[in-house]
Amino acid sequence: MTPKPLRSLRPTRDDAAASPPSTALPPLGRRTVVAGGGAGLAGLAVASAPTEAAQGDPRATRAARIFQHGVASGDPRPRAVVLWTRVTPTRASRPGSGRGPRVEVAWEVARDRDFRRVVKRGTVMTGADRDHTVKFDVTGLRPATWYYYRFTCRGERSRVGRTRTAPARRSSPRNLRFGVVSCANLQAGWFSAYRGLAARDDLHAVLHLGDYLYEYGPGQYGLGRDNVDVRPHDPPHEMVSLSDYRRRHAQYKTDPDLQDAHAKFPWIITWDDHEVTNDQWRGGAENHQAGEGDYRRRRAKAHRAYDEWMPVRMDSTARLGDGDRLYRRLRFGTLAEISMLDLRTYRTEQPASPVSPGGGGADDPDATITGARQLRWLKQSLRRERALWKVIGNPVMITPVTFAQLPADLVDPVNDVTGLLPSDGVPYNVDQWDGYTADRAEVARHLRDQGVENALFVTGDIHSGWAAEVPFDVGTYPLSDPVAVEFVCTSVTSNNLKDILGTPPRTASRVVETAILAANRHIKYLNFDDHGFSVLDLTAERAQMDWFVIGDRARRDTPITWTTSYATRTGTQRLVQVDAPVGGGR
Repeated sequence: MTPKPLRSLRPTRDDAAASPPSTALPPLGRRTVVAGGGAGLAGLAVASAPTEAAQGDPRATRAARIFQHGVASGDPRPRAVVLWTRVTPTRASRPGSGRGPRVEVAWEVARDRDFRRVVKRGTVMTGADRDHTVKFDVTGLRPATWYYYRFTCRGERSRVGRTRTAPARRSSPRNLRFGVVSCANLQAGWFSAYRGLAARDDLHAVLHLGDYLYEYGPGQYGLGRDNVDVRPHDPPHEMVSLSDYRRRHAQYKTDPDLQDAHAKFPWIITWDDHEVTNDQWRGGAENHQAGEGDYRRRRAKAHRAYDEWMPVRMDSTARLGDGDRLYRRLRFGTLAEISMLDLRTYRTEQPASPVSPGGGGADDPDATITGARQLRWLKQSLRRERALWKVIGNPVMITPVTFAQLPADLVDPVNDVTGLLPSDGVPYNVDQWDGYTADRAEVARHLRDQGVENALFVTGDIHSGWAAEVPFDVGTYPLSDPVAVEFVCTSVTSNNLKDILGTPPRTASRVVETAILAANRHIKYLNFDDHGFSVLDLTAERAQMDWFVIGDRARRDTPITWTTSYATRTGTQRLVQVDAPVGGGR
């Protein structure tokens, strides 16, 4: 599959840059915070503004039908940003249908919400060949500047979106602040985490670390141990064909909270496994059966739909196999550079066990989670002369985790959340970097030998919150210095340990957390109970992650609260607990 490249549009004029939001740096201190505690997040009662269509305007009703999948932006650079929308020009032009006319879509970018100061405008064509999606690069913008954008098709206008360019390469921003999310299963509940992000005004972008959508059909993976479908998937079966993937993307992008979060901030996104199917690797997947056709063809269809429906740059010059390169870097002045990884397309098959006497275990030197080319690229991202904070968008955990002996009745539920756990309770989630120890050791050696500081892995996948110091050698920790820090966000909705067990919060899950923390002194925080989002704030002095959790996933109006925060001071690779979230967001 060779997706069409983004269209670059020539500049017309520039305007002055806006100042970044101010940040009060909270003191670094210690406090014990019970998961789920904390006061309500200020401002979360803010709902999306009612559309004209909701107020009964027939013209607006037609506009809402044409632009029913919202607007989005992504991959901000100092002078460019990706804009995205999808149009439904006729009733027959349904997502995945392959039907409908080619149409012209006009776009505008302005410095003000009322579009009195339009700085860019143009038109693009779209049609059924790309599922009537629109995606292109707007260039010639000013660094560190907020912009507003909208689209017009057949005389009707979309909602207004807001986006922001990255700081100039040599600038030194006071702070950078990102929302952090992963693992959003529509069948398992409402996307209240996205509502929490959309209610904030202090973010520069949103990082999505994978599992933006799920492949399962109704009844296969829903809420809790009974798999209740809060909102059944469309199409009503596992997605396998190109039409299936397009329809599923379309369904997710009709969620109002997701639409609001996309319209509010630019997103920086990578995939994990469920964008294709569970536990995928370069030659197959756990959830791909013989009756579902050739795996690589299935993956090509999934990647094509992803490229059409997501506001990301897919490098059309790489031409690696059947999908273009997703791993990429985004620079934010001298303060930070974000390197987004693809840990599915190039990996070898997950080992059957942590250690195999005949070879092929987690310590197999030929096993790779990154692929050789991406590993070289990652080590280039982790060089001293690059930006202060080397942020790695890391779909699966790199921190080594060993499991103490767990009660027998907890092994299967822990395995369901964390990955492959042998029945004797011995280590490893072999779907993570724990299954590919040669690659992890090479990264750790590079960080240690090159004296690289401020490497920060920001991770999703595991449906739980973690803060860890990444050791060079677990056996000598804490006497030997860690080489990096890892922050892991919870899932938006996907089941965690409490959900699978069907137990009250802080009961059985607490037993597992205690055992893991006792066996892994480099792990400083673990929460197997909650869902929500995180906020990552970077300054020249420290990097801080705040965890916010939601209440009942089945309630659309569920409350959102702050639960805890951890930070690492510049140059230390050590973690401390923090007394308050950034920006007063309690």
